[in-house]
Amino acid sequence: MTAVAAGVKSGKQEQPPRLRADALRNRERIIAAARETMVEFGAEVPLDEIARRAGVGNATLYRHFADRLELIHHVTLSVMSRTADRAESALAEEPDAFQALRRFVHAAVEERIGALCPLLSDGVDRDHPDLCAGRDRLEAAVEAVMAAARDSGQLRTDIAVGDLMVAITQLTRPLPGSRCPNFDQFVHRHLQLFLDGLQAPARSELPGAAATLDDLRRRS
Repeated sequence: MTAVAAGVKSGKQEQPPRLRADALRNRERIIAAARETMVEFGAEVPLDEIARRAGVGNATLYRHFADRLELIHHVTLSVMSRTADRAESALAEEPDAFQALRRFVHAAVEERIGALCPLLSDGVDRDHPDLCAGRDRLEAAVEAVMAAARDSGQLRTDIAVGDLMVAITQLTRPLPGSRCPNFDQFVHRHLQLFLDGLQAPARSELPGAAATLDDLRRRS
C-alpha cells in the first residue's frame, strides 16, 4: 500500500512535502525577480529573462511554476502579502496614526503595488481562494490603518480603502514607454502631495461616494 493510499484509508490527508531551504530560497528569488521584471517590461516578459534575473536555470523556474499564469498568481499573492505586512507594521509601530498611514503609503511603492492591476487582467483567476484571502487580509490591514487615522481626527471621513488603493496604483505606475531615471523619487513627491490632501479638515467636497475594494471589483 502506498503512503498516499494509507493516508486516505486512515482518513488523514497527505500534506505536500515541505521545500528544502535552498529550494525555498530559489522560489522566493524567482517571485521577486518576476515582480521586478513584470513591472519593468509587462506581464509578457520572457520567462528566460526572469530566470536570468533570479540567478537560476530555466529548469528550476519550471520546477516551481508550471507556466506564466501560475507565476503571475504567486507574484500577486506575494505583493498583497508583503503590502499587508507593511500596513500592519506601520500601525503597530507608529505612535501617530496619520504618520502610520504616510509610512504605509510610501512603503506600498516599494512593493510595486501599482503592478497588481495589469497582472490580474492577464487571465488570472481572480476568484481563486488564495487570492480572495489575500485581498481580504490586505483590505483589513489598510482599513485598520485608515480607521486609526480617521478616529484620531486627522483623516477626512469621505474616503475608503478603494479610494486610497486606486490613488496608490495610479501614482506608482510608470508612464507608458517611459524610462524615466529615479522614477521613485517623483512618485514619493506626488504621494506626499496626495497625502496632504487626505488630512482633515477637508478643503472641498468630493464628488460621488467613497469606494471600497468590492466596488472596484464590481466595476472591473
